[in-house]
Order: sequence, then structure tokens, then C-alpha cells
Amino acid sequence: MSDDPFAAPRAAHGRAPDVFRPGGWIPMRQHRQDEPVDFVIVGTGAGGGTLACRLAEHGFSVVAMDAGPYFRPLEDFASDESEQTKLYWTDDRIVDGANPLQMGGNNSGKAVGGSTVHFAMVSLRFRPAWFKSRSLLGYGADWPLDWREMWHYYSEVEDALKIAGPVSYPWGPRRPRYPYRAHELNAAARALADGCEALGIKWTETPIATLSAPRGLAHPCVYRGFCTSGCATNAKQSALVTWIPRAIAAGAEIRDLAMVGRIETDNSAVATGVHYYRDGQWRFQRARNVVVAGYAIETPRLLLNSATGRFPDGLANGSGLVGKNLMVQSNQAVWGTMEREVRSYKGPPSLAITEHWNYEDKGKDFFGGYCYMSQGPLPQLWANTLMSARGLWGARLIEEMEKYNHVVGLKIVGEMLPQETNRVTLADETDQYGLRIPRITYAWCDNDRRLIDHSLAFMTQALEAVDATDLWRQNDDTCHLNGAARMGDDPFTSVVNADCRSWDVRNLWICDGSVFPTVGGVNPSLTIQAIACRTADRIKTMAGRGEL
Repeated sequence: MSDDPFAAPRAAHGRAPDVFRPGGWIPMRQHRQDEPVDFVIVGTGAGGGTLACRLAEHGFSVVAMDAGPYFRPLEDFASDESEQTKLYWTDDRIVDGANPLQMGGNNSGKAVGGSTVHFAMVSLRFRPAWFKSRSLLGYGADWPLDWREMWHYYSEVEDALKIAGPVSYPWGPRRPRYPYRAHELNAAARALADGCEALGIKWTETPIATLSAPRGLAHPCVYRGFCTSGCATNAKQSALVTWIPRAIAAGAEIRDLAMVGRIETDNSAVATGVHYYRDGQWRFQRARNVVVAGYAIETPRLLLNSATGRFPDGLANGSGLVGKNLMVQSNQAVWGTMEREVRSYKGPPSLAITEHWNYEDKGKDFFGGYCYMSQGPLPQLWANTLMSARGLWGARLIEEMEKYNHVVGLKIVGEMLPQETNRVTLADETDQYGLRIPRITYAWCDNDRRLIDHSLAFMTQALEAVDATDLWRQNDDTCHLNGAARMGDDPFTSVVNADCRSWDVRNLWICDGSVFPTVGGVNPSLTIQAIACRTADRIKTMAGRGEL
């Protein structure tokens, strides 16, 4: 049998790869396709992987499917940026609009574990007021969740991932101490800290899902720097090495290389299972409940591709909002050169952070907020950035690359506002499975531009304060995908309720970043996982009441 993770499913015949032992296997329960499981989950990333674990631990029968392969990090991940593009979702997609999105490495993953296999590990809580941004801050939409309840689930996820962070966090309500100590600052992070202190604002070590001490069979970070290209030592606490092994131990089945193309519903508007392509043929898995956790592009795509005569506009789309209010986050940067060597690629890429402009509302001419972090681009990414953002090529590119060890940069994660015109629809073109591909339409609004302008001006001051020279601005970059199936209290203005349950199909659930009504100015993965933990607990409660 080939051990190529793309050639054939690895999770089969009652076993799955042991991600902690080279060549090892762990036993895995298998379910018959013709017998309904309690939950079939589409996607195994931050939302689906977490939910599969917690539902299985609550005693439900679970099958979780992913279109990507089941990697063994210790064997399959190389210190090679080109090789590691295999982690990204690079299937055909059409992008358009005034500001077309760049898809792939910075916002899409195709593997068991989803995008968490290559995410930057930054694990931040929402500012509490963002859950009621319309009522309290005058923009966006209110979430149907209370921040105090979310605070509980944030703590659960931080403990599950052994987040490494500071002893006390400078912003927001009091929170428990992070499970693991913060990582030492590298020179790039030290530059951020010095700039903040010069400008009189707070900074701290970035809370990240990267081990700073041993955990079971996983080693602490060795600071090799290939974090966003896949961690070969298992220091990164992705869903692949945290929630998924727990899910399998609790009785869940994982099916890799399983592309779900359609959700089946019967005449009474009940979901009965999913059609999926695996091992060269289309198959059907029966289920009592279906959960879509494909993230903000594949989730609306699947719902729209599952249209029927009764639901001609797609499933869960009674409000007409499936695919609408797609949000990314602004990801602009200011770069400069230091006289001393920085070697910013040593260690995780973002070891220091300031959330000053997430929590300070005075002095803004925009709604929302942003944080900014130190950066550590790998060589190929850095060369691509110089080519795309500055148009450098040939001798000028070589000359600039020779300064690589002296480069220092600050980059934001900034809030972009929800707009119905930013959306995912279906194109007429089809993919290798015969499924209509997504068309992604995006444009920035005036508020987005004002936030970006503010951040670039402030970060320029911060780098000037540490005597960086040759400053230049990277004006056009975005990251993270959210929205397109928002949660809410009203079936006319939302797709799912607070429990991530569809208003239209009572046994259809959505559990990923697509349910976000607003996106905030922090990386979304911690919030997605907290919502998944809450959803699992709510499902357990509803099952106990006979409400499923």
C-alpha cells in the first residue's frame, strides 16, 4: 500500500495515523454508511475537529470528513516552503470585486485539521464589547452570545491547547493565567516592544498555541521558524494533534480524502446524510444530524450546492443570507531595515503584540479595531512580498534580499465591516468532482480604508521610534475568512441561531468561522474553537431534553 497521503485514504480499515509516532497507527472505530450516525461533520478544522471531539466525548456517534489528506507531521512536513504548499486549499475559485481576495496559504487549508495545520498559532480572545458591537459601539451586528459565557469557553480551549502566554494580559477583563509560560522574545518582537514603549502604549508576549514546555509525546518549540508551513515537531497545537486524537479515542471516525458534495434532505425538510467522493466513487453516509464546518468559502458553497425543489436557493437560506456578509481581516504592514541583525524568522512569527487600538476608542475616525504583531517571514514569502508589493525584480530584488537578516516589520489584524455585497456565490464552472466552484466577490468600504490608513501611520511611527530605516508600506493584504452564514436571534436576519442550528432545517448545524456576525481585530481560531465547545455542550443539553 502506498504511503502517499494523497494517493489513498490513510484513515481506514479500523485505524488512523498516530501523529506522535513515525509509522504508527491508532485504533479507530468505523461506522457503516447505511446505518445513521448521530452526527456527520463536514470539515475537521478549528470548528469541525473541535466539535467532533467534544460530541464524541459526550457519547454521540460521530463521523467527521475532510477533503484533504491525513498528514503525519513528523514524516510529511519538510523545512521547504514550496513543498509545504500542499497544505493549502488551491482548488479553482473565481475572485472578483473591487478588491479581489488572494486565496490559498493565508486563509485556506485542505487537510485533516484544516487551516490550523498551517495557522500562525496566535490565540486571542474577542474584546467583550464586540459581541454587542451594534448596541454598544454603533456598527456591525450583535452576536446572540454573551461574552461572560464565551470567557468560560475561551478558558477551556486555552487549557486544551496549552496556550503559552504572559502571566497577566494587559487588556480586557481578568482571565486565568495561561497554562504554559510565554516564549522568549526574538529580536523582531523586541523591536515591537521598544516601539510601543517609546510611544507610550502597552505591549505583551503574544499568546500562541505553540508549546513552551513538553506535553505528552509533543516536544516544545525548537524555533526552527517553519510554523506557517507546517510544524514538523508537533509543538504547534493544531486540531490535527489535539482535538482529532481525542475525538478518535472517544469513538469518532475520521474520513480523509472525503469531499462532500451535497447534503441530502427529505420531503419533510430533514437532513438525512451527505453524498461524498472517496476512493474513486461517490458514496452516501446516513446521519441523524449534519454539521457543516468547511469555513467561510466551502460552507456556503456546500449549502448552495445542496439546493432542492423545496429549497431552490440552497439549504438554510430562508433569510437569503447564505454566502453574504463574507469578511476578511486587513493585514497591512510596515517594513524597515535595522542596522543590527534581526533574523526575524527565528521562532514563531509573531512573538509580541499590542492590542492598544482594539481597546482604545479615542482618537479613531473609524469603527472597529486592530492589533499589530511582530513578523518573521520565511525567505520565499519575503521574496514574493517584495515582488508583489514593491515590484522588485532581478538585480534590485537580489540587492533587497541581501538585507533579509536585518528586516523588521509590524503587521495588523484589522477588523473589516460586514457588507452583504461581499459574498460567496456559485460560478457556472465546475471542479474535478463536477461541483460548481465558488465565486468570491469582495470590496473594501470607506471604514476599512480609514482603519488601514490609521494603522499604517501608527506603525510607521513605531518603527521610526526604534531607528528603523528604509521604511515602506505593504498596502494590499488580507487574512482570515469569516462570515457568510451568520448567527443571530432572528430567522429573517441570520442563518443559524446561537446554538449554530439552522433556522430552516432543524437537524442541520453550521460550526465554523462562517457564523461570525462581525470579525473583530484579532485572529479568529480561538473564538471558533470556543463556539464549537459551547455548541457541543448545548447539543448535549438539548439531547437530554429530547429537543434534537
